[in-house]
Order: sequence, then structure tokens, then C-alpha cells
Amino acid sequence: MKKLFSILIIILIVSCAIKQKGNDGAKGKSSEKITIDAQDIKTSMEYLASDELQGRATGSKGIEMAAVFIEDYFKKNGIKPYFETYRDSFMLGDIVGYNVVGMIEGTDDELKNEFIILGGHYDHIGKGKIVESDSIANGANDDASGTIAAMEFGRYFAKSKTNKRSILITLYSAEEMGLKGSAHLAKRLKETGLDPYTMINFEMIGVPRAEDKAMAYMSGFNRSNFASTLNKYAGEEIVGFFPKAKEFQLFYRSDNYPFFKEFNIPAHAISTFDFTNYDYYHHVDDEADKMDYKHMASFVNKLIPALEGMMNLPTKEVVLNEE
Repeated sequence: MKKLFSILIIILIVSCAIKQKGNDGAKGKSSEKITIDAQDIKTSMEYLASDELQGRATGSKGIEMAAVFIEDYFKKNGIKPYFETYRDSFMLGDIVGYNVVGMIEGTDDELKNEFIILGGHYDHIGKGKIVESDSIANGANDDASGTIAAMEFGRYFAKSKTNKRSILITLYSAEEMGLKGSAHLAKRLKETGLDPYTMINFEMIGVPRAEDKAMAYMSGFNRSNFASTLNKYAGEEIVGFFPKAKEFQLFYRSDNYPFFKEFNIPAHAISTFDFTNYDYYHHVDDEADKMDYKHMASFVNKLIPALEGMMNLPTKEVVLNEE
């Protein structure tokens, strides 16, 4: 009898343990939080901004290597091609350029037909003014930083599946040649009948601003309610107003502009580089070791709930303001 009682106790303990393990597992699955890690960002940056890629000039061997790296990243993380392949190719004279385009399908049967476009340019100028025998303009902040941010957003949403609307991750070449890559892609997407809701271009987010300023700023701030909407869902002022953005005509100088021009939608560039916090714009010292990876990870992680709030609302909350 005593032996039978002992066996029953053991069975009860094991049963409870299995049940508890199952509950914990379910809880872990439902509450699993995907975060963007500074080390992952650094790993991508140390490749894209390496001397091996020779400054990623459009048409060069280095930008081909960068494109392959991005394509492999998309494949590894479940980001599918939007077109037949990841590449959107175009000609600039005798130079072949190619944007890299991935898609994360939305989870809502109706809203998935509307697209949020996230992007950055992965090309740079190639060579710069020689400093201490170094001629490679590595383009870490400009714009490997924005490219990697867009890639990390893609990875997050491909894994979390928390986007009701579909997302395009669009990485452009030939930005340094006059926004040629983004202009080609915007036109092609319009011809295919894409229904875009909004577009955000990430431009130089590798270094933090002063502590008394908003984490980032948005070009064309007053053209829409995009910044206030993102800040509402973020629960803090992530995106602020930068007076010099209008003075420097930044709205027209980055890859958001072709999408605004083609689709007449809220399309802006977000940046943390404000011309006072980094001395190496188009400089050979714009290198991976000068990036602030904790800042970059914090920027992406803080913007995720802001994007989720905006992209999942049934109505189109972000709208253009009347001029």
C-alpha cells in the first residue's frame, strides 16, 4: 500500500511538472519579445562599411557584394521578394544599378493590400579625399546605418507577424547619383498598381543627437501628421522638428521624395544626423568604428511600437496636411 501511494505521488508530481512546463511554454511563446540587438547591427555594419566593399559605388564590385549580403539576409529571415527576384534593375548609361526589394505580407485579409514602404540607400560614393593614405569612403553612417535599420525592421516583422498591412523593405542604389534608384522603383511600383499608405526613408541614423533634442527628426515635418502619429504610439517624442531641414531642403534630397512625387502620400526621411553631431559626411573616416550601436538599437526598438500602432489601425490615420 505504501509502495502504491509512493507511485501515485510520483505520477502526480510528474503530471504537474509536465502541465506546468506546457503552460510555461505556451506563455513563453505568446509573450516572446523580439528585440533588436546592438551586436547584430554591428556585425552587419562591419561588413557593409568594410574596406572590402570599396565604398559601395553604384556599378562597382563592392555594391554587388553588398546586394548579395542583403539578399542573403532577406532569405535567412523570411523576407520574400516582391518582384520575381529581390532585384529591381535599371540602367544609368552603361552602368547597371539595382535596388533590393523584400516584402513581409500583412496578416489582415483586407489591410494587407495596403503597403508601408521602409527604405534606405545602400550605395555610397566609393572613393573620397585621401586622408593618411586612405581613399575609401566607407559610408557607415551614410547610409549603411539606414540600410541596416530597414533590414532590422524587416527581420522583426517577418518573425513577429504583427503587421496587418504589408511591408516593403526597399534598399536603393544610385542615391548618390541623384536619387536614381528610388525614382526608378517608385515609378515601377506605381505602374504595377501598388497601393502604398506611407513611406519612411532612414537616412544616417548611426550617431545620437544631443540629449536635449528629440532622438530623431523628420524631413518635411509639417507636410503630414506622420511625426505626431509615430510619437503617440511610441509614448514619447522619438521624432522631432529640425528647423534646418527646411533650410537645407532635406525633403527633396533623400529617397522619400520620389515616392511622394509618384504617389502623393506621406513620405519622409528620418535621421539622427543633424550636421552638428558627426564630422565625416562623404569622408573616408565615415567608418564602422564611429557608429553608436546602442543608439542604433535603441532607435529601432523604440520605433517598432510606433510603426505597429500606425500600420495596424483600420483607417489611414497618417495623412498629408493641406499646404
